[in-house]
Amino acid sequence: MISLVLAACGGGEESSGDNGGDGQTYNWKFVTEEVEGQVQYEYAQEFAKRMNEKSDGAVNIDVYEFGGLGSETNQVEQLQSGTVEMAVMSPGFTGNMVKEGQIFALQFLFPESVEKTQNILNDSEALNTDLRELYEEHSISPLSFWSEGAMQWTASKEISEPADFENFKMRTQTSPLILKSYEAYGADPTPMSWSELYTALDRGTVEGQENPIFFIGDASFNEVQDYMTMSNHNNYVAMTTVNTDWYAGLDEEMKTMVDETVTEMQDWVFEEQKKQNEEYLETIKNDTENPTEIVELSDEQREAFKEKAEPVRDFYRSEVSTVDGKVLDKLIEEINAAE
Repeated sequence: MISLVLAACGGGEESSGDNGGDGQTYNWKFVTEEVEGQVQYEYAQEFAKRMNEKSDGAVNIDVYEFGGLGSETNQVEQLQSGTVEMAVMSPGFTGNMVKEGQIFALQFLFPESVEKTQNILNDSEALNTDLRELYEEHSISPLSFWSEGAMQWTASKEISEPADFENFKMRTQTSPLILKSYEAYGADPTPMSWSELYTALDRGTVEGQENPIFFIGDASFNEVQDYMTMSNHNNYVAMTTVNTDWYAGLDEEMKTMVDETVTEMQDWVFEEQKKQNEEYLETIKNDTENPTEIVELSDEQREAFKEKAEPVRDFYRSEVSTVDGKVLDKLIEEINAAE
């Protein structure tokens, strides 16, 4: 408990005095929503390694996998309080706190290409300035946004048109807009932590879920799902976040080191997610013990889903946004300019 209080008050530095003084050492906590081997955890480990090397061993970052410090909701609270300094966070788990963060739940908003989407995430003023400011009102500073890959649907039956979702029990994150997105298809969305999901799919408590391919494969969801629809309906966007006050309290040299590492990691994580998603797609395709039928959507089939999804943007503007949809409208302009 004493160490937690010290971390909350002092940013986790071991020695006293100004940040960056001679002999100063830094001990930070970096929490993720995934487990060892998955993209978020590997990202945090690589980030920790680079910071340790750049600082000649002065910065030591302990990386925690999902569950190491509690649930996704616990992790958000720990970052806000300063109990942890850094976190990889999914906007879907902060949607009730920062309403604008639900923007990533809007399906068929970003380009189908993950590379094009990542470029938009890197450069977007709507996200990196406007949305960041809204998070900072809650003591969370997103330093970057990045894709873990295109989202696909897995299901107990074939999903190839919106009608297939009628009364379908779809697991979602807690974001109200994600729920609304699936209600637009006629589904019955059910919020649930991923730690409960495998058992729920196995028992039929829920019938389907969405995730990037690497996550589907690593979590073995294909063992308890018969179909995977290559929908590319969205990207799983993660944020590299820090406690706002802690970050503001870093000296300029250390802050610059953090910022530079965040920028470097954008290319690294793009290649990491690409590798993992490609490898797990082959694993799923070649799993003869648990065969999964891969459903490829035609352009016409994708368009049918998109037509159902687009009106949810108006719901976002009128019922979710606290700034009259200004972040979304600017982001759409940026997306159109990039294509």
